[in-house]
Amino acid sequence: MNTALFLSSAGNDPGKAESLSNRIGNFFRWTITMLWTRECFVCGEVAGNAAVCLACEPMLVRLPGQVCARCALPVPLEGMLCGQCLHRLPYFDATRAAFIYTQPVREMVLALKHGKGFGLIDWLGGELNAALAGLTVDCIVPVPLHARRLAERGFNQSNELARRLARVSGLPLRRQAIIRDVNTPKFVGLRGKQRRSAVRGVFRAVEDFTGQHVLVLDDVMTSGATLNELARTLKQRGAVRVTNLVVARTLRLRRQ
Repeated sequence: MNTALFLSSAGNDPGKAESLSNRIGNFFRWTITMLWTRECFVCGEVAGNAAVCLACEPMLVRLPGQVCARCALPVPLEGMLCGQCLHRLPYFDATRAAFIYTQPVREMVLALKHGKGFGLIDWLGGELNAALAGLTVDCIVPVPLHARRLAERGFNQSNELARRLARVSGLPLRRQAIIRDVNTPKFVGLRGKQRRSAVRGVFRAVEDFTGQHVLVLDDVMTSGATLNELARTLKQRGAVRVTNLVVARTLRLRRQ
C-alpha cells in the first residue's frame, strides 16, 4: 500500500486511518488470543477468565481511598485537592484509575500498547467498568492518536479499551468526535510546562458536547497534560464535566 497516498486520503480521520489490512490482522490476533487457554499474565498458571490468577492478584496495586478529587494522586484527606491541582486547577473535573502504574500492570499496559496484549482487553474492560461504580456519565471518548501514528501502529489501545467498556457498560462511544491534528513527540524527560506547551491545541472537537458529562478513556495517566488539553477541548464544545478513566495512574510527582 502507498502509505503517503493512504494518509493523504485519510487526512486526520482516525476511522479512515485504520487500514483494512490492519483491522483484519487485529481481528485474527484477537480471535487466536481468545481461543487460546487463558494463562496468568504473571506466572503462567491457569487463571480462568481473569488475566491474573488468585495467587498473583495481590500484586495488582490499586489506588488508596484518599486521593485528590481532580487528579487521583494520594492526599492526606479524602476529597481534598493535591498541591499541584491547587496551584493550577486542571480543566478535567475528576480522575478514576483501575490500578497504580507498577508491575505487573506496567507490563500489561506495554504489552497492549505494542499489540501483544489483545487477550487482556476484555479483562481490563471489566476492571475499568468496576472503577466506574457510582458514576453517571453521558458518553465515552477515547484519547485519539494522530492519523500517522495510528496508521503505523494499526490500532489505538485506548480506543480498543473504550470499545470493550462501551459494550459492558452500555454507554455511547464517540470515538470519532475528537481529532488529533498534531503528532506530538514523546514526553520522556519533559517538565510539566514543556508537556503542557507540547499538547496545546493538538485536539479538535468535530461534534458537540453541550451539557454532557464526558468520560475520557486512556491507558495511563502520568502528568495529565494530554488529558487536561483534551478536557479543555471538550469544554470548549460545551461539556459541563469531564472525568478521566485510566487503566493505571503513575504516582510520580509532576515536575513544574
